[in-house]
Amino acid sequence: MNAQPQRQQTPAPIPVASSPADARKLAESLMDAMNVLLAVIERETELVRAGKVREAIALEAQKAEMSRRYLGAVAHLKASQHYLTQKAPELLTTLHRHHDTFRAMLQVNLTVLATAHAVSEGIVRGVNTEIQRRNIPSTYTASGQRATPGPRNITPLAVSRSL
Repeated sequence: MNAQPQRQQTPAPIPVASSPADARKLAESLMDAMNVLLAVIERETELVRAGKVREAIALEAQKAEMSRRYLGAVAHLKASQHYLTQKAPELLTTLHRHHDTFRAMLQVNLTVLATAHAVSEGIVRGVNTEIQRRNIPSTYTASGQRATPGPRNITPLAVSRSL
């Protein structure tokens, strides 16, 4: 077998803030990443609330890219935590407040998505129950009780996601 070992690329070292200008740039980068991601998430929330799920799904790539940018900024912040705690505590406090607002808005988005998921699941289950009720023969036992259908009488529901 001629398998060559795969080379793993080592991730680039995360820069650490070492001056007030670096700290300010880091804060601006993180706040910008949160604001842009929040704008995409708010748009997604509006679309899902309006029932425009296809349009909301189209935001997935943009949301993923903004999430990567946000995570990179958070990693930079974590690497610079020591410097910020010692030299710029007020900046760190401002970032924490902004992040708390960001988290609250994310919670609204997650609630809307969970509600949409529950509603759509309820619809599919309701349709399946109705289909099963119509497909199952009505039979009765010798005592006049309705007989429970066997597994061979239950027809699975198929859903096409390409529509």
